[in-house]
Amino acid sequence: MKLAEAYAKATVDEIKSVLSGATLRVYSCAQPAAPEKSVERNRCLAEFHLASPAFEGDQIKILEESTKAQDVGVPLFVRALTPDGVTIADFSAGPGDMDVKFADVSCSVGAPVRITKFLVRLNAPHPEPFISPRDRMMGRK
Repeated sequence: MKLAEAYAKATVDEIKSVLSGATLRVYSCAQPAAPEKSVERNRCLAEFHLASPAFEGDQIKILEESTKAQDVGVPLFVRALTPDGVTIADFSAGPGDMDVKFADVSCSVGAPVRITKFLVRLNAPHPEPFISPRDRMMGRK
């Protein structure tokens, strides 16, 4: 998880509180270097809306258990936004030791998308962003 600068010193409980009523946007592109950076070259795969409060203990409370995918791709990160659109944090997504896991590995337009795990971890190691072989050859990061 990478916190936006405004929340850099927040505790886990403070982050959980800020997530009340938040929107989670799922993306399949490389995660930007910082949550304040815009998402480029990709549309949102799916969007979830959190309840208020957003957590019951460690369990996230999503308003609808699943949502329909808006695009095709493999989830690589999730951006959390306040109800008024301010970025809170970017969460890693996918298989392995990630913050967010989904019921399925990939999304297809119109197919249901469901979150099966959502963790708020301040000191977890952050995975390296995926850089496609083509971008590597072009020297992009």
